[in-house]
Amino acid sequence: MSRLPEIANPHRQPYPSDMSDREWEVLRKLVPEPKGFGHPRMVNLREVINAIFYVQRSGCQWEMLPHDFPPHPTVYGYFRKWQRKGIWQRMHDQLRHQLRQQMGRQENSSVAIADSQSVKTTEKRGPVYGYDGGKKVKGRKRHIVVDSQGLVIGMLVSEANGPERLGAVVVLHEAISQLRQLEVIWVDQGYSGKNFAHAVQQVCGDHVRVEVVERTSKEFEILPKRWIVERTFGWLNGFRRLSKDYELYTTISEAMIYGSLIRLMTRRLAS
Repeated sequence: MSRLPEIANPHRQPYPSDMSDREWEVLRKLVPEPKGFGHPRMVNLREVINAIFYVQRSGCQWEMLPHDFPPHPTVYGYFRKWQRKGIWQRMHDQLRHQLRQQMGRQENSSVAIADSQSVKTTEKRGPVYGYDGGKKVKGRKRHIVVDSQGLVIGMLVSEANGPERLGAVVVLHEAISQLRQLEVIWVDQGYSGKNFAHAVQQVCGDHVRVEVVERTSKEFEILPKRWIVERTFGWLNGFRRLSKDYELYTTISEAMIYGSLIRLMTRRLAS
């Protein structure tokens, strides 16, 4: 039996990035319905999303999409429209709640882990980029906050020289509706200091504790609790489109990350 998924378009061969029927059933309920009484939708949305997943998985340019997908301007048009309307993040958050429920967890986590990852940009980078002297990376920085299962609660893409502490506080502020039950946030030594702890409490409440997980030696070691967020970055590294930041604007970068996380969670919910 082939491990490749069945596809909605029988006139083409399936790609490994395609959604199976069960995965499409999970995601289809969250896809926006057409509004108004205009011209009926002529494009197959499942194939549009399959094409977006193909770009994320393979890392190809939009113009290099195989011809058996819908035209690349149509595919990119849907990606950008959903990015501008916040639909990628909305679908991501709904899937995360479903996955936590499937795991037997409460909708909102009581713990969070914050970290950042600096990645290179390409020659066609947009106006937001910088140099991370510590990592020696010229590009952008991905700030993420995850729950105890490694699922992303919130994220921010900034210039690579953006302060880690400030990035984490901004993410917490923007994701405050997902943090009603937060009790503790785990960070590494880069986030240590009373000012950061005070800023977190201003955003999330005085009851929230900031715990710094420290290394005991200079040699490589798996830090308690910190490996969870490192695993999340490992998940993202499985998408070639995220190996660098290829996007012109940081808002597009964030939408690309949300789309990749949607692909991962859809697969887990359908399994």
